[in-house]
Amino acid sequence: MRPAGPNALAGRRAFVTGGGRGIGAAIVLELLSQGADVVFADINLEGASSAVLASSARGVALNVADAGAVAAAVAAQGPFDILVNNAGRDQHAFFVDTRPEDWADLIAVNLGSVLACSHAVLPAMQAAGFGRIINIASEAGRGGSKGGSVYSASKGGVIAFTKSIAREAARYGVTVNVVTPGPIRTPLLQAAVDEGGDRLLQAMKDATLLRRLGEPEEVAGLVAFLASDAAAYITAETIGVSGGMGC
Repeated sequence: MRPAGPNALAGRRAFVTGGGRGIGAAIVLELLSQGADVVFADINLEGASSAVLASSARGVALNVADAGAVAAAVAAQGPFDILVNNAGRDQHAFFVDTRPEDWADLIAVNLGSVLACSHAVLPAMQAAGFGRIINIASEAGRGGSKGGSVYSASKGGVIAFTKSIAREAARYGVTVNVVTPGPIRTPLLQAAVDEGGDRLLQAMKDATLLRRLGEPEEVAGLVAFLASDAAAYITAETIGVSGGMGC
């Protein structure tokens, strides 16, 4: 058993989607710091953070909503011991003001990519008798979000999928868990604040018990723990990193 900490993930190979910036970038750097060999996927590699680009992680330009492209990328880069499904996008609008094409895009990226990546990595994990899948959902997937109905639905789907796959994969030594961030200081959140203003930012803070935004590194630390041997008896769990949001 490896304890969590430096070199806790030595010898493990990890695939992180949406790893170019925000929470994904923090996850890439944290897994690297614990000794993992990391490949990250992002639809816009040129927009990746300088820290990730300067690291030893290998980047793959990939639309993770394209199941065929995902399968090809995993076949070329894998197999992997760890999968972190982090890629996602959001839309801020009341449901009556959205369009079916908006729904399809959100669901394809937020939920479809989780299905595609999990489907691509699971056979090798099951054959090896070891695997860690950590899905990044959202507290909106548990409690809903005004102005984010389809986003919430897609993230709720990630939570349900996680529990289902955890049941199927447990006998093969594969654990599957989901992390639900609350308001985290990321480019995605900043875009929402730019649109909604300071009142929206304050409302996000006030929705937490700690009355502040979270940092990407606070999510990354939990992900690295769940990927480690120290979390070997944890599966099918939904764990919030949200400052007590919803309590």
